[in-house]
Amino acid sequence: MGAIVLVQVDIHDRDLYEEYKKLTPATVESFGGKFLVRGTEVLVLEGEWNHDRLVMLEFPDKDSAMNWYYSKEYEKARMIREKAAKAKFFILEF
Repeated sequence: MGAIVLVQVDIHDRDLYEEYKKLTPATVESFGGKFLVRGTEVLVLEGEWNHDRLVMLEFPDKDSAMNWYYSKEYEKARMIREKAAKAKFFILEF
């Protein structure tokens, strides 16, 4: 069963966030993941969207997604992101 990681991001340090963006792709790929959506414009049809960025990642399964998020490979990038932005991460299986 595949897994999607959905991320809502609110950025407060754009320069530092650019560093995060450079580090993240290699970590995602090393766990079999890929970006489906990475910061494209969100068109709201109903409700509200109050975030700076939406990211969607696809992984082969939930374990791969979890292993990526908690990995040493992603840890450096995650620490930078935590200084540059607030984010909410969700995992959905399909």
